[in-house]
Amino acid sequence: MFLHSVNLWNLAFYALMVFMATLGLWDVFFGFEENKCSMSYMFEYPEYQKIELPKKLAKRYPAYELYLYGEGSYAEEHKALPLTGIPVLFLPGNAGSYKQVRSIGSIALRKAEDIDFKYHFDFFSVNFNEELVALYGGSLQKQTKFVHECIKTILKLYKGQEFAPTSVAIIGHSMGGLVARALLTLKNFKQDLINLLITQATPHVAPVMPLDRFITDFYMTVNNYWILNARHINLTTLSVAGGFRDYQSSAVPKTWVSTDHLSIVWCKQLQLTTIRAFFDLIDADTKQITQNPKKKLSVLNHHFIRHPAKHFEENPSIISDLTGTSVWVPVKVSKWTYVAYNESDKIYFTFPLANHRKIYTHVYCQSTMLDTNSWIFGCINSTSMCRQGVDLSWKAELLPTIKSLTLRLQDYPSLSHLVVYVPSIHGSKFVVDCEFFKKETRSIQLPVTHLFSFGLSSRKVILNTSGLFYNIELLNFGQIYQAFKINVVSKCSGVKEEITSIYKLHIPWSYEDSLTIAQVPSATEISVKLHIAQPENDSHVALLKMYTSSDCQYEVTVKTSFSQILGQVVRFHGGALPAYVISSILLAYGGQLYSLFSTGHCLEYATMLDKEAKPYKVDPFVIMVKFLLGYKWFKEFWDMLLLPELDAIVLTSQSMCFPLVSLILFLFGTCTAYWGGLLSSMSVRLLSSLWLTLKRPSELPKDIKIISPDLPILTVVLIIVSWTTCGAFAILLTYLYYVFKIVHLQASLTTFKNSQTVNPKHSRRSEKKSNHHKDSTVHHLRLSASDAEDSLRMHSTVINLLTWIVLLSMPSLIYWLKNLRYYFKLNPDPCKPLAFILIPTMAVLGNTYTASIKSSKLLKTTSQFPLPLAVGVIAFGSAHLYRVPCFVFIPLLLHALCNFM
Repeated sequence: MFLHSVNLWNLAFYALMVFMATLGLWDVFFGFEENKCSMSYMFEYPEYQKIELPKKLAKRYPAYELYLYGEGSYAEEHKALPLTGIPVLFLPGNAGSYKQVRSIGSIALRKAEDIDFKYHFDFFSVNFNEELVALYGGSLQKQTKFVHECIKTILKLYKGQEFAPTSVAIIGHSMGGLVARALLTLKNFKQDLINLLITQATPHVAPVMPLDRFITDFYMTVNNYWILNARHINLTTLSVAGGFRDYQSSAVPKTWVSTDHLSIVWCKQLQLTTIRAFFDLIDADTKQITQNPKKKLSVLNHHFIRHPAKHFEENPSIISDLTGTSVWVPVKVSKWTYVAYNESDKIYFTFPLANHRKIYTHVYCQSTMLDTNSWIFGCINSTSMCRQGVDLSWKAELLPTIKSLTLRLQDYPSLSHLVVYVPSIHGSKFVVDCEFFKKETRSIQLPVTHLFSFGLSSRKVILNTSGLFYNIELLNFGQIYQAFKINVVSKCSGVKEEITSIYKLHIPWSYEDSLTIAQVPSATEISVKLHIAQPENDSHVALLKMYTSSDCQYEVTVKTSFSQILGQVVRFHGGALPAYVISSILLAYGGQLYSLFSTGHCLEYATMLDKEAKPYKVDPFVIMVKFLLGYKWFKEFWDMLLLPELDAIVLTSQSMCFPLVSLILFLFGTCTAYWGGLLSSMSVRLLSSLWLTLKRPSELPKDIKIISPDLPILTVVLIIVSWTTCGAFAILLTYLYYVFKIVHLQASLTTFKNSQTVNPKHSRRSEKKSNHHKDSTVHHLRLSASDAEDSLRMHSTVINLLTWIVLLSMPSLIYWLKNLRYYFKLNPDPCKPLAFILIPTMAVLGNTYTASIKSSKLLKTTSQFPLPLAVGVIAFGSAHLYRVPCFVFIPLLLHALCNFM
């Protein structure tokens, strides 16, 4: 029956929407580079020593624990406290385990063994009982306070030691990073207790799914504090994310791989980089992490931003001695290549800069020798050789297969020569290249294709010259709704050995660079999309930096990727989809109520969805209000009404406004509402068939009773359940009761129709008798087959609405069930107020039939409410999902009241 109410064109449309949504989901979950992280392994069996907490603290937080990580002899030695190392506290994230500390803890232990435990780190980890804090925010504040107590407990473990620490370093994964930032908002918290904060894959700006007000309030408190107190926060913080597998560790030197949300805690390449940074942060005098903020920033910049292919030095020597038995070779050409192999003598190649300055603007050098020795220098007032040179190696950049340096000649007017050093080597082979060039010859502009070209058109540039690197400027690219595929085709001539090219996408306004390594000749496809939109006052251009071979020709083509655009919509706005689904259902619900008022019959859900769920009924109002809020008088009027901020404005402030995104989400929402309705209808029919198989067939109710004898008792019991346990649990029980009533009605109607088929004359007499006995008293109406069908159509829509309310309340229910052994009553409970209203409403609606409300004076008003509420869901619930149920229970409550008015 459900499918019969939708024509083939609509069915094709809904199928197309499913296909488009699938494309977007595929891009989010599978449309990224292969995970190339190496798994980190423990050399010895990992052990987690539980740290005993004060009794009052353990009683206050029975579900939380603190552990010290160890392996082998280290674990045995440190079972007897106090400790002597440098404390680091690991905070797991949403549903995270305290055992995730083992990867970085094991690597730190191996590094300490390499230096004979001159320094070592003690890694602690908090057990948050794997709580779903990304979906239920009621425990975030509790976690924050517990971490504060843990820090104080940890520092007491070092009491009496010669180099006792006064602060800890924190590594926070996912929501653990946000909890770490929230420590600063506590009234009695001292900033000096944290000396360094590293967050991994932490969603800093906004919650992934704002399903309750506690999580949005927590985010607002933390972010507002950090914004308003930016000048007073003296805490060095590093945030590392995982690229489009999560949100960009591929840009981290010596890491160069993108991680997903979970692998970021065990990715060997990233953890090695992190531990190298930790050991470079140690102050030799205090044997703890340095308190010098400049050194902290310098170390983190060295390891995570720009690595010069040299070991970190706090005060590096700028002037280096160029002495010894070495060969000095002058080079006067503008382009030079040297292949080093089994060199017996040190060679210094000198490039006079005087003549080159007249023709060229820059010099570029690269070397495939990736050791950490200085390799390029500048000489002052030299002729053919110099005893001392300015060490320019610190300005170089380490890439996966080369270390490179680009200098603007006018920035170094005092340098007379550039010197490239080739050490004496045995058995190793490497290549050194240098070239002088004009900037304009290496910067090529490539305008990206239009958003609505759908990949049907492309733009292309060809690099014919034999340079070593190029900057492709991607013009008109700066919004997160843009997404492209860049194809780089390389053709090489006369090349006998394998050549490597590096393509680096550089986004100047954010640290989200990505690297692609290609063996040429080849055809390489690069996905290009953004995490952060270009700020309005930023004039920089996104660059594709190409480190190329002089023997090859490169062809660069860019075209719009429609599937990736859909992926960006899902990635940044997929969390708002429930709001658009419910908005569509509300519009269909209002249409059904109005059809009942105007014709006396309730039309099919799918028919009303097709007729009423139109974007032009919702979006124009939201757009108009957003426009008017730009005027001061309207904003003052808005604030006077105590209305919350429009969600569209919130998204604009986060640079996440897509053109037509609301339309796309509305279409996706309508599609989801349709297929959800189909699934709901099929489920009810299946359950009713099962009911008829297991139980004796029942008849249609002879008398309609809105308030049955057991209804008040049931309502009171469910309210007590909500008050004493969990509101979401009571809502689920109410939902099951409602579904039971509808399944029973469906089974009764099926029995009636079957009996009508067997004895049609008797059935017609029964139907006439039923209609004849109707009177104006609602409580003594006999239900006819047509009224039962109308009621089922209405109930199917209510079930769809109620299903989404249950789904949105599931996180707090799961949290409550998981912590049931610690807390019988959920506190705070985001669903309790909703449960108090929803329970009696659904109890009445479960006994409501269209025959009992079609003559209600309130029905017309009730049918008009869903439209403005559907608008309200989009206006105020798309970025605050916890508000959505508030817009749903209003028409349900009015619907229930129609039985009495």
